Amino acid sequence: MRFRPAARPTAAPFTAIVLLAAGLLAGCGSGISLDEPIEGPVWRLEQLGDDPVTPAGDPQRDAQLQFDRNNGKVSGSGGCNRVTGTFQRSGSTLKMGQLAATRMACTDPARGANEAQFFAALQSTTSYRLQGNSRMTLLDSGGRTLAVLSAR
Repeated sequence: MRFRPAARPTAAPFTAIVLLAAGLLAGCGSGISLDEPIEGPVWRLEQLGDDPVTPAGDPQRDAQLQFDRNNGKVSGSGGCNRVTGTFQRSGSTLKMGQLAATRMACTDPARGANEAQFFAALQSTTSYRLQGNSRMTLLDSGGRTLAVLSAR
């Protein structure tokens, strides 16, 4: 009987297992990455519920938000008043903490009504959906659209 050395193992089976595991893990999760850019851009309000919002004509007067991941703060404007507070985000979940707003008079009744609805929508937000990097929809616990914002 002759002794034959065992065949030398190759890296192919190991590589195949690693690639298969990576593919399976990539398929898990919500599809929302914490690296998706809700933090950074200024988000301008385009729609409240199903109704479009007319821009003020002056970008400084548009209802808008900006999220800062470093300190967990959200700030912006309702169109008349400034708003600030905290937020928490995990996957597609987005919740605002207590929000504080200035109390300046709003000379345009329609803008004041939109602002009140926008601030209420922020407090009712439980999740969000991104369309590309430029459009974000805020959703309530029933998955209904509260607001749609665009990045600028």
